[in-house]
Amino acid sequence: MSEELSAHLDIDALEMLKEIMEDEFSLLVNTFLTDALERIEQINTAITDNSAEDIRRAAHSFKGSSANIGAHVLQGICLTLETAGHDGDISQVSEMAVKIEEEFSIISQLLKTNYLA
Repeated sequence: MSEELSAHLDIDALEMLKEIMEDEFSLLVNTFLTDALERIEQINTAITDNSAEDIRRAAHSFKGSSANIGAHVLQGICLTLETAGHDGDISQVSEMAVKIEEEFSIISQLLKTNYLA
């Protein structure tokens, strides 16, 4: 496995999931990828609405699903966004949303190439 892969994803966690889920693993990955797009949309809508609570809630959900799939960098960015929403400090949330989209783009490609190919 590549260094880039391990920089963005927890390979051990993914391999354990793959072993446990067997044939259902690709469904899990595809569900995460599809669900992530909806969560990004929810985050962007909450930002547009200037709703700190909706930002917190959307980031919290995305943080959890990112953790489940081993996307530790994405999980960390979501945690930062969740905290900002919780604290009501939404001055930097647009920049965080861009980082989330950039990281998701990277892990999406890595998952597709290494686990769905």
